Amino acid sequence: MPSDNLLTEKEEQHVVDAIARAENKTSGEVRVHIEDHCKGDPLKRASSVFQNLGMNHTEQKNGVLIYIASEDRKAAVFGGQGIHEQVEENFWNDVLTIILNHFKEGNFAEGLVQGIDKVAVKMEELYPHQQGDVNELSNEISYE
Repeated sequence: MPSDNLLTEKEEQHVVDAIARAENKTSGEVRVHIEDHCKGDPLKRASSVFQNLGMNHTEQKNGVLIYIASEDRKAAVFGGQGIHEQVEENFWNDVLTIILNHFKEGNFAEGLVQGIDKVAVKMEELYPHQQGDVNELSNEISYE
């Protein structure tokens, strides 16, 4: 399914709202990026998108990108150095499994929301919201 047809406008807003809820509880940053195709390894592509979106410049290096290549049916979850070093070994794969299980049923928005929610719990544990925290990155879904 082409990236611009993956989510309805209402579903996209549901995902953006989940990002906002997550970020209200933590100093971390969450982004979702959706594109049609991914040539090669989706984790490498997610790393590149992470850099392109400026997510590597967050103060605490605690950004998390959920990457989807809709036409190629590839996905990855990529965490910044600060958070990646603190999560348990299979955490990113666990988040990805939640997302993909929903995707298999055609529940794209719910898969993204559930994945964001799991990330939010971990981010709140590791990087609780502090007085003066600012939203460093857009909550909007990026498309390419």
